[in-house]
Amino acid sequence: MEAIIQYFETIPSSHRTLILVGGLTLFWLVESAVPLFTAEYKRWRHAGINLFFTLTTVVVNFLLAFILVRGSQWAVAEQFGLLQWLNLPAWAMVVAGLPLLDLLGAYLPHWVQHRVPVLWKFHLIHHTDQNVDTTTANRHHPGESVVRFAFTTLGVVVLGAPIWLVFLYQSLSVIGSQFTHANITLPRPVDRVMRYIFVTPDMHRVHHHYVLPYTDSNYSNIFSFWDRLFGTYLELDHRDIRYGVDTHMEEEHHQSIRRMLGIPFERR
Repeated sequence: MEAIIQYFETIPSSHRTLILVGGLTLFWLVESAVPLFTAEYKRWRHAGINLFFTLTTVVVNFLLAFILVRGSQWAVAEQFGLLQWLNLPAWAMVVAGLPLLDLLGAYLPHWVQHRVPVLWKFHLIHHTDQNVDTTTANRHHPGESVVRFAFTTLGVVVLGAPIWLVFLYQSLSVIGSQFTHANITLPRPVDRVMRYIFVTPDMHRVHHHYVLPYTDSNYSNIFSFWDRLFGTYLELDHRDIRYGVDTHMEEEHHQSIRRMLGIPFERR
């Protein structure tokens, strides 16, 4: 445990980039070999659009990272936050801290963005993708990236999460999101057991179905039990799923970077 703490306390930016690129490459290769859907689409063009938004997400988080680090350092120094008050050993901090960071830094902002109209306008860029695959994971408007960062920072401070735990969670979150968006499906028995704790691709793709109430379900990022606990868990056979969002089904809404960047500012 001490080695993990030391590594993630000082994890180089190059290693974090390697995790992002390595995960994308791995799941890209897996879904190429055993894809769930085989409908033809311009895969490289599709990836190029999503990688553009991945890059903007990385830039936003890089520019604001000092706020996250300072927030964590302040909370630990002042012994502020739930994890600090409980005075847990490192292993227990991981067991409790990872799900709680997932709740406050992922599930909560995701739920809020579906409920607050002005925030939904930014988040729906993620939902306009009509060919969801692993590259969709970081398809976020820069405005949404700022919102997500704000919730993450708030969660870190409220929990009093040390920076090693934050970077551990973010590394797992990157890989988890790439996995749950990948164009693959697990054997049904494995999926049924796994989704009691973790989000699976078949569980998350329900969230990308183009109509309500499915679009407003399955918000969880890594740990699926938050959806079960808060009553936002739904199931739908993947054969019945159509990706997209019903208000923006035109091609220009999901294949034009310029148009997608402007969607939040349109009057509809």
